[in-house]
Amino acid sequence: MRLSDYEFELPEGLIAQESRIPRDSCRLMVLDRATEKVHHCVFRQLPELLRPGDCLVLNETRVLPARLYGRIAGTERAAEILLLRAEATPMTWKALLRPGRRLPVGAVIEAGPDVRITVVQRDRDGRASVRFEGIPEAGFRPYLWSHGEMPTPPYIRRTLLDPEDYQTVYSRIEGSVAAPTAGLHFTGGVFAALAARQIQVVKILLHVGYGTFAPLRAEEVESNRLEEEYFSVTAAAARTINECRRGGGRIIPVGTSATRTLETISDGDGYVGEEEGWSGLFIYPDTALRAVDCL
Repeated sequence: MRLSDYEFELPEGLIAQESRIPRDSCRLMVLDRATEKVHHCVFRQLPELLRPGDCLVLNETRVLPARLYGRIAGTERAAEILLLRAEATPMTWKALLRPGRRLPVGAVIEAGPDVRITVVQRDRDGRASVRFEGIPEAGFRPYLWSHGEMPTPPYIRRTLLDPEDYQTVYSRIEGSVAAPTAGLHFTGGVFAALAARQIQVVKILLHVGYGTFAPLRAEEVESNRLEEEYFSVTAAAARTINECRRGGGRIIPVGTSATRTLETISDGDGYVGEEEGWSGLFIYPDTALRAVDCL
């Protein structure tokens, strides 16, 4: 497969710059693969499109305000830090730095009163390991939430007025640098309608990584690699999913992050078990899906 075969024009005017209020009033395009017909709906109609006994699988990850700003110690030059994931200790993180060339190993960024971020390692891929100093471990998360910004995608040019706009209403476990955006439009009303139609909802976890923003470089699609992302599926979630499958219901992940998780851990018959780890799965257009019936 060639990357150029999948190019298409997306007018800037069709890229939403702010969330809809209420969330479930956004548009929803429905593709029926059996008939190849397209229907245009509103998101709050989702429960009507599903069948009793179906199972929606949600990703309950929560986005961290992972973008920080400061200045290079001893200078007036601005610096930007995008935290990617915690490493050996909660105070050491893998990160992207800007300006990268001016931040070698040993460089220090001042990012708040008495807060120093030291570059302890540089990788060949341009990433770095950084260590936070001047913050007690217990105060690190409060520091992030008071000083960090949400790392919104590059095509979103407006500043978020409310950081919660970039979280799903069911987000729970912090660790992502991007939202699982397919779930942003759920509301309490939608969940109530799902329950009324006896549609099950189960939650799993995949922390969305920086790779979700990174473009594919190689023209041959199969030559590209996707960044690994941490996932976790509990025994209770796996049991609910498997019972749904045995009962004839459809497994419907909400978005590609939930899809990636299920397809990573499923067996040949589409059943899943309790598991956690890192997924580097790359799903191509002709990949045979085992655990997923709809998206």
